[in-house]
Amino acid sequence: MLPMTEDAPAIPEKNLFRIGEVSRLTATKAFVLRYWETEFPTLQPVKSSSGHRMYRREDIETVFEIKRLLYDEGFTIAGARRHLAEQNGIAEPGVEPAPPAPLVRERDHELSRAQRKCLLDLREELLAALTLLEPR
Repeated sequence: MLPMTEDAPAIPEKNLFRIGEVSRLTATKAFVLRYWETEFPTLQPVKSSSGHRMYRREDIETVFEIKRLLYDEGFTIAGARRHLAEQNGIAEPGVEPAPPAPLVRERDHELSRAQRKCLLDLREELLAALTLLEPR
């Protein structure tokens, strides 16, 4: 699904990974991974007999793709979900496909690297706050 880039480290040669390992590999906080599981049907780790989340290699590739769409491409969660569904040939019920997002936006060129990192960190913190505010 996701070609390995210089930003994405190689996934170790094993079949199942715990959430902490996935968090370190993808540089994504565990609570964000748990939130993404609720938002993206394509991200469904299996549960071990003791109830621990066990991510498969394809789940890790999906995490890298979700992260790229949200943080690098600027998709919303709904837009990224639609994009992944379209890529996998799955139609979301009652939702028309959105037009593709432009590859390069003009405002991206106006932000310095430090400003972009600051905004991405802020976005991650806001996502975490939303996760805490969601009804269970």
